Amino acid sequence: MNQRSVTGKVIIVTGAGQGLGEAIANTLGAAGAIVCACDIKEDHVKNVAHAIKDAGGAAYSYVLDVRSEDDVRQTVDNIMAEHGRIDVLINNAGTDVTLSIEDISVADWNRVLDVNLRGPFLLSKAVYPLLKHRGKGHIVNITSTAAKRVWTEATAYHASKWGLLGFSHALHAEGRRDNIKVTAVVVGGMRTPFIMERFPDTDPNVLQDPKNVAETVHFVLTQPDETVIPEVMVLPMRETSWP
Repeated sequence: MNQRSVTGKVIIVTGAGQGLGEAIANTLGAAGAIVCACDIKEDHVKNVAHAIKDAGGAAYSYVLDVRSEDDVRQTVDNIMAEHGRIDVLINNAGTDVTLSIEDISVADWNRVLDVNLRGPFLLSKAVYPLLKHRGKGHIVNITSTAAKRVWTEATAYHASKWGLLGFSHALHAEGRRDNIKVTAVVVGGMRTPFIMERFPDTDPNVLQDPKNVAETVHFVLTQPDETVIPEVMVLPMRETSWP
């Protein structure tokens, strides 16, 4: 199979300051990509970029609040000015709140939907015409088993991830007309701060290493030009949310 390489490709990774985003940034950096690591936490994302550089890769850090249209536009403009192009966008930034429908506030609901769904929309809308102008590109949206199954105290998270999966497939249908690939990566539980800091009693043995998911993202990006993977699911062998 004539697989492609990510070497030299300018790749935006949101939520790159820790967890899966950090693993994706490290994996793609090691594979030769020019990683544009974005996160709302400046210290975290700077450390990730420095680590990639120290390992011999190319990485740049950007402070980005994916909820902000102005922030998104400015960051994309900065990346274009500094690197001349964008090849791949990976919408990974995410958040959650564990509250019942009675207890969740409107502000919490808005925050989860803004980060998990509005953010990917804003970034995709900003990057899409740049990819279209180049005649190719790839957008990867990191969604969750929360887009396939449901559990309690997670209405906002489920709404955002089901929405992101639908957005991904709709964008895939549009993108094919312009030679732009779109992939939804449906991710099961991982040993990341997203779970371990909020649910410290979770058995780590039922979770997967985020590096495994990052390798799947790399695989998706290296498919031949004539092939696209619209959706792929990556689960730990003992995934509790996928019986």
